[in-house]
Amino acid sequence: MNVAFIPVRGGSKSIPLKNIKPICGKPLVYWTVKAACECRYIDTVYVATDSEAIKETAEKFKTEAPCFSKLTVIGRSAESASDTASTESAMLEFAPSYEFNNIALVQATSPLLKAADLDKGFELFSQPGTDSVLSVVRQKRFNWACDENGIVHPTNYDVFHRPRRQEFDGYLVENGAFYITSKADLLKTKNRVSGNIRAVEMDEDSFFEIDEPSDWVIIEMLMKKKGLAGQKDFRNIKMVLTDCDGCLTDGGMYYSEKGDELKKFNTKDGKGFALLREKGFLTGIVTGENVDLNRRRVEKLRLDFYKPGCNDKLAYVKELCKAENMTLDNVIYIGDDLIDLPLLKAAGYSCCPADAVEAVRSVVDYISPYAGGHGVLRDVADKLLGE
Repeated sequence: MNVAFIPVRGGSKSIPLKNIKPICGKPLVYWTVKAACECRYIDTVYVATDSEAIKETAEKFKTEAPCFSKLTVIGRSAESASDTASTESAMLEFAPSYEFNNIALVQATSPLLKAADLDKGFELFSQPGTDSVLSVVRQKRFNWACDENGIVHPTNYDVFHRPRRQEFDGYLVENGAFYITSKADLLKTKNRVSGNIRAVEMDEDSFFEIDEPSDWVIIEMLMKKKGLAGQKDFRNIKMVLTDCDGCLTDGGMYYSEKGDELKKFNTKDGKGFALLREKGFLTGIVTGENVDLNRRRVEKLRLDFYKPGCNDKLAYVKELCKAENMTLDNVIYIGDDLIDLPLLKAAGYSCCPADAVEAVRSVVDYISPYAGGHGVLRDVADKLLGE
């Protein structure tokens, strides 16, 4: 029997009650609980906490999805949850009282952990000659160390033969996401890993753990890039709207020798609109511009709605929703600049291109990996349609 053990305490000093502070629309601990519950090889997921507030929050996860039926919330002593206690003390407090063969220690401060990472960990753990597994990321940095005289020396490369990044294997760094070992070895060595240890390489973004407020900002942005924000129920979505310049175009202003204004649209977005239309979604463009080029594009794509010269996009979409007998929760909106902010904050699901302004990137549910004019609408359509 394999279990996951997720120790969370209420006494965090740098970020008070950080384990249940919302990140991308869910409590921090939700993300690792979800990954553990979705792992094919884990039978039971234990969240151990000294906090009633955390316990109540975690118990509510059981109503989120069937996979959370694996979750059991248990207590832990004040001693094992103190500022000076080691994680091993919580594991050793837990182990004698529960039946299991193998244990995966999962850290709540690593919300980028995926079930697939844990699957790989248990598959590696099952290989002959393996006693423990830990998660790592590969870093391609040049390391230096300082000697007793204050002179620094390279530790992982030759300064006279500096390797190119693509030719450099780099080194493995423990990212703290998870550790797997047997109950017998845990009780024998009193350590989370021992014996012959193998490593699972995770995505390089998972290098970050949430310990300080600055970590929170970085990881939340990374989660948004991966589309984890909010975990909206796309079954409620009925309409997909987007700004034009900076979303469907690269925002550039092109002119012919005769002074005609030109724009570059992406055929991938055209296909994205077609796919959405085939599935019954309403589509449209809401833009502050009022130029004939945009109108012709709308007509070619056979979009349902087109609102040019719109300075209050939220007010327009509210009226549109009323006319279509729906609410803002039924709308996906894609925007890239300050004029889009009110609608982005109110829409059921908000998205932006990779090169949107920072004020937009900080509030949307999803940051596309594509820049404006390079297939952002198609990317969002594929996400909505589950492609």
